[in-house]
Parts: sequence; C-alpha cells; structure tokens
Amino acid sequence: MIRIDVGKKCLIMLLLAISLRIQGQQKIEVQTLSKENIFTLAPFKQCHASSLIELGKNTLMSAWFGGSYEGAKDVCIWASINKKGKWNAPICLVCGVVSDSLRYACWNPVLFRTRKKGLKLYYKVGPNPREWVGMEIISNDNGKTWSKPYHLKGILGPIKNKPIELASGSWLNPSSTETLTQWKAFMERSTDKGKTWKVIPIDTSNEAKVIQPTLLVYPGRKIQALCRSNQNCVMESYSMDDGQSWSELKKTNILNPNSGIDAVTLQSGLQVLVYNPMQSGKEWVHGRNKLNVAISRDGIVWTDIYKLEDQQEGEYSYPAIIQSTDGMVHITYTDNRKSIKYVSLKIKEE
Repeated sequence: MIRIDVGKKCLIMLLLAISLRIQGQQKIEVQTLSKENIFTLAPFKQCHASSLIELGKNTLMSAWFGGSYEGAKDVCIWASINKKGKWNAPICLVCGVVSDSLRYACWNPVLFRTRKKGLKLYYKVGPNPREWVGMEIISNDNGKTWSKPYHLKGILGPIKNKPIELASGSWLNPSSTETLTQWKAFMERSTDKGKTWKVIPIDTSNEAKVIQPTLLVYPGRKIQALCRSNQNCVMESYSMDDGQSWSELKKTNILNPNSGIDAVTLQSGLQVLVYNPMQSGKEWVHGRNKLNVAISRDGIVWTDIYKLEDQQEGEYSYPAIIQSTDGMVHITYTDNRKSIKYVSLKIKEE
C-alpha cells in the first residue's frame, strides 16, 4: 500500500476540497459534497450492511437490515430514498416471515438494476449466514411498490456487494458461503437475464477464508475480484474471459481486518475502493474504527485519497459505493450500528 499525506486542504463554498498528486504525476482533487446520517430516529435498535443505487436524476435509494440486533427474528430490510439531497424516513420493505409460525432474520440487502429489467433487491433470510437462503423482491415502478418475496433457486445471489452487467449482457453476482471452518468466494453467472445461472468457483484449494467479493472491470474482458479475508489483507482473483474462469487467490497490500469492503470502476476507468485500513484485533469489531477511500489505475497500486472515519474506537464498516450518471461518487456505511452514514464526493482528475 502506497500512502501519501494530503498536501492541501481548503474550504470552497463550504465544500472540503483535497488536492494531491498520485505518484508525482496525476493530480486528484476530492471534494466533499455531503456527509450525514440517513436517519437519526430509527424504528429499530441496530442496523447494518447498507446497499446503494441511483434511481434517477438526483435520486438515490439505500437499503440495509435493521432490528433488535443482528440475527434477531425481528430484523427486516429497510430503505430510504434521497431526492434532491434529502433522505426520507426509513420504510420497511420486507421481513423474514416464512410462515404463520416461522420467522427468521433478514440479512445483507443488495440493490441492482439491469439495463432492460426492473429494480431488484436481493437479500438473505435465515438464522445465521451458514443456513440462510437467497431471496429477492422486484420493483417495476422505481421502488414505489415491490413484488412478493421470491426464493432464489440454486443460487444465493450477491452476498454483500452489487452485481455487474457486463458489456456482453451477462450478469455476474459476487457471492460466497460460510461454514464454521470454511469460507469460499465464487461467482454466479447468467447469460439469459437471470433465468438460469452457472456457479463458478474461485480457487477452492486455497485455505484462506475469503467472502464478499467486489468487482472491478478493465478494458477487454478483464475483471478483478477483491475479497474480504482472514489474512489481515484483501485478497484478489482475476478473470480474463468475462467471468467464466478465475485465477488463484493472492494477497494484496491492502490492509483488511476481516471486514466488508466495496469498490467501483468510475466512468473514467479509475478504480475506487472503500475499506478499513487496519489489521484484526482480539475482538471482531477491532479494526473497524477507521475507514478510507483509495484509488488505483491498475488495481495493484492503491493510494489513499480520503478518510471517511478516523476514530479511536467504534464501528464504521460495510461500505457500499456507486457512481451516479452525473459523475458523483456516493458511499454509505454502518455508523456504530445506530445509523447508516452517507457521503457524496466529487473525484476530479487533472
């Protein structure tokens, strides 16, 4: 990991602008357009694992799970819509009701819109990540109303991070499974708009625990999967054939305390990653008190350009990141399990 100090900070029209040169050549300017909690008074005690999508011009949607505590039977999927800079009150979209007498927790919502289909919300239902099943609901009116829950057959769906639709039209879900002794990442690939799926493993012989891939695209058919791991770093795998096969997992120089990450390829081709830049501690929450934004041109050398959080303690984790059609970068993440924080940035290259 190459780290450089921010050289110049200035307040311009109440926007924080940070300018720096990457490797002495490319100049990057980062402006903070917004930084706020989506809600302050919540109808649940805890929340976690947000997802984010653009609904239209100046309109975003964020979804997360919320309830008494992670894994409790009252945990449902909640959402809020941001119109012209203002978030509405959280709305419950779906709960884990299996039958009149059976109910489980909801987990890890993932919002996804395809080029020709409606808006999808993937999520999981079950007593824990080892026994959960993949579910989805669909909206054909841009999130105003939703279908009944549908149990995914043969797949789990994207586990934490957003799918991508490739130039070929294929869909790629970054997915994974967890058992008490083994975590494995894999891809779910569909060439027929989600009617059928092929599950493609990633380096099954590797003994490292890896889950929750996030996907970055490059020219040609090259895709990079960055994965959360138990190795105190992010691990990576590459596909050179549109996601049909994947290379061996290798360690990167990106620190990771076994916590969720997310990344996005910008319209310019710049790669942007949100991650906790720390190592694991004695407790699972250790290492989640700092949260950074890093950029890369090649997916190999990453440079921190922005600190979302830099606290002595607390949990700031499970980020989601997208770029809207106007070029702005939008990020959400867990704020101490009490709220979901939202940040919008303008990343300008000169």
